[in-house]
Amino acid sequence: MQTIPRLLTPGIILVGLLAALTPATAGAASDETAISERLASASPERGRKVFRVCTACHAVEAGAPHGIGPTLWAVIGREVASAEGFDRYTPAMKSFGGAWSPERLDQYLRQPMAAVEGTTMVFPGLASADDRADVIAWLNANSPQPIDFTSNRAATGGAAGTGDNGGIVSAASQPERPPVLGVLVAAEGAEETYAYCAVCHSERIVAQQGLTRPDWEELLEQMVEENGMNPIGEPDLGRVLDYLTANYGPDRPNFPDR
Repeated sequence: MQTIPRLLTPGIILVGLLAALTPATAGAASDETAISERLASASPERGRKVFRVCTACHAVEAGAPHGIGPTLWAVIGREVASAEGFDRYTPAMKSFGGAWSPERLDQYLRQPMAAVEGTTMVFPGLASADDRADVIAWLNANSPQPIDFTSNRAATGGAAGTGDNGGIVSAASQPERPPVLGVLVAAEGAEETYAYCAVCHSERIVAQQGLTRPDWEELLEQMVEENGMNPIGEPDLGRVLDYLTANYGPDRPNFPDR
């Protein structure tokens, strides 16, 4: 088996962050739109997909252990820097204080390192206001007492519909936005691969590896064991490995040439 390159280096992380700083924002709501209005039509299902970029460091399910970052189960309404059993908060995060309201989450998720100077969360943020609202709706769904956002729909003309699921908007009623894939070839599993990999690396680095399936598996295990990444669960892990094997195997059929 060939030697697996160690991808998670400061230089490559910087490349990945710079790439992530300019995501596609077509169709996104204006940042001037209040988060309460965006939440009225937000989709937890879309938020679940966007949240993949967070899962390397954060779990969201009830009872899940902390990872590199604290679990985000029931985070809405929780005091900042107060997740039980997590002891790696920075002084900057502790000083941020207050509670995680939808408004504060929207501010933080837009540009974490600007919102909390000194945070160690090296994630550039979500430039799309719609994506942030969808993620907050997903976090809200992962709570023992989800907030009912339906009361905000009157202010938006009731465009989101009423639904019957406790204030959680049905994904079926919400339009899909084109996924961001960068240089990755569009194929089944591309969206998951981009989400899990591009949060730490430029997707171009991923596309240039050209590994066998066992080598891709070993590389992902290395990310977990040596770099502290949370494991990718099924079915996403299988979809990512299938995609990488089919499109970025040793012959690198989709190697980016420029």
